[in-house]
Amino acid sequence: MEAALRNRLTYGPLMLGGLFLLLWLDHAAQTRPSFALPTSGGPVNLRGIGLLITLMIILPIAIREVATLFAAEQVRPYGSIAMLGSCSLILHAFLTQFAAFREIATSALAFIVVFVMLLAALRRAMNREPSEAIHHMAGTVLATLYLGGLAWFLIALRVKQSTHFTGTTMTILMILLVVKFTDIGAYFGGRAFGKHKLIPWLSPGKTWEGLFFGVLTAAAVGAVCATFIEVTYTLPWWKGAIFGGVIGAIGQVGDLLES
Repeated sequence: MEAALRNRLTYGPLMLGGLFLLLWLDHAAQTRPSFALPTSGGPVNLRGIGLLITLMIILPIAIREVATLFAAEQVRPYGSIAMLGSCSLILHAFLTQFAAFREIATSALAFIVVFVMLLAALRRAMNREPSEAIHHMAGTVLATLYLGGLAWFLIALRVKQSTHFTGTTMTILMILLVVKFTDIGAYFGGRAFGKHKLIPWLSPGKTWEGLFFGVLTAAAVGAVCATFIEVTYTLPWWKGAIFGGVIGAIGQVGDLLES
């Protein structure tokens, strides 16, 4: 068994086990009896705490990986500042579930982005190295928005409450499973049937056949997960399949973007 497949089969289940544990915490925290916050004006249910903890663990690791990728293009973001900015973004999304915070949410979001840029500039100035300051500032902001911004949307979706949609742990789990099984379907489908390269100059290992089986697997997972989604109306399996296929395809675009 080749090393890449062995690593996938070894670490994949361990990571999924830890993820399921934290998402169980996410669901359990929401279903506990309501409690009152001093500034909330009434009882609220805490939503997304498990997802928040998960992202707080993952983001610092992801920031280091992105910094390594950027270094190949001579763009060196300040990792500590990007971590601070990313964690601030997901905390911002988490707090949007509280009415008192929503009044200042827009201003707070703009402040975080600007503050990250200014911190990067200040860090450069403290080192008395004015050269390539723009590269460091731009790299830090890009790392923050690329990871923290995407994580912001995930938590914002989890805590969202409206007349047409209420975020649940199962909704987030569905997205994560769809993305993961897209990779699995693309990997095994490409190995078994892959003949036509997708974009050989960018990602030589990807094939059109792998993409097809990846999206097909994502649609199947989405159809299965749809039966467990609780919304204001019954989510039919075919809508889950469409959702899964679209998310799976976007996930593959994300892989190509990283390449």
